[in-house]
Amino acid sequence: MKTSFPERYGPWALITGASRGLGAEFARQCAERGLNVILIATNAALLKERADSIQKDYGVEVRTIALDLSGEDILQEITPVTDSLEIGLLVNNAGFSLVHPFLDSPLDQLEKQLHVNARAGLILAHHFSRKMVERRRGGIIFLSSGSALYGTAYCANYSGTKAYNLIIAESLWHELGRYGVDVLGFMAGSTKTPGWDAGEPKSCRFVKVMDVKSAVAEALNALGKRPSVIAGKSNRLGFFILGKMMSRSQAIRIVSGSINKIFGPFDDGV
Repeated sequence: MKTSFPERYGPWALITGASRGLGAEFARQCAERGLNVILIATNAALLKERADSIQKDYGVEVRTIALDLSGEDILQEITPVTDSLEIGLLVNNAGFSLVHPFLDSPLDQLEKQLHVNARAGLILAHHFSRKMVERRRGGIIFLSSGSALYGTAYCANYSGTKAYNLIIAESLWHELGRYGVDVLGFMAGSTKTPGWDAGEPKSCRFVKVMDVKSAVAEALNALGKRPSVIAGKSNRLGFFILGKMMSRSQAIRIVSGSINKIFGPFDDGV
């Protein structure tokens, strides 16, 4: 018999980076599907606004944790809130992009990006999946990116973190799937979020920018059906063409050229 979304992934969902963009939409759609939600982000005021809105619109329970996920021991701040709750869905959404030539990027920012985008998700998945395995149900979503598929100039570290998220998700899809836990690597592609807008992108006819509502709906609908998914038909078609019709070096040049066109031009000294 088919189980409902709350039966499969409830009663609580934990979403990181939940105050804005994709994370806020994950929180809203999880609540819309009947889950109570725990929201984690750095901005306490924005978290409260998001929590109040979700409670008003969907009548679910909402808890918030204001936390910088680049910190050394993030579980010390999270477990006092979560230990008494049954977390059925973990959405490792938090992250930030840094589109800039590698050698011009401050090392401390690159390290923080590595911690937020990859390390935090590793820690949370390792912690919360234990109970999911014991219950023989649950789900984990790792936010990846199309840049995980090919080296991408001017966001090399970001691409590396997203490749990590994709591979750990696909690996755990098989490993934890044997115990009833669904894992998904979600490549959101170019999505209109505050982070995307902050980069002041220029329009490019080859890049379709998705809205967050459609992107998140694709992720939640794909959970439990496949190990990974690229959001948007045009994005899937584009990466299919890159993978089937071009050499890897050609694909890297094309993807990197698109980044340079949208966010540059960058002077890399060459």
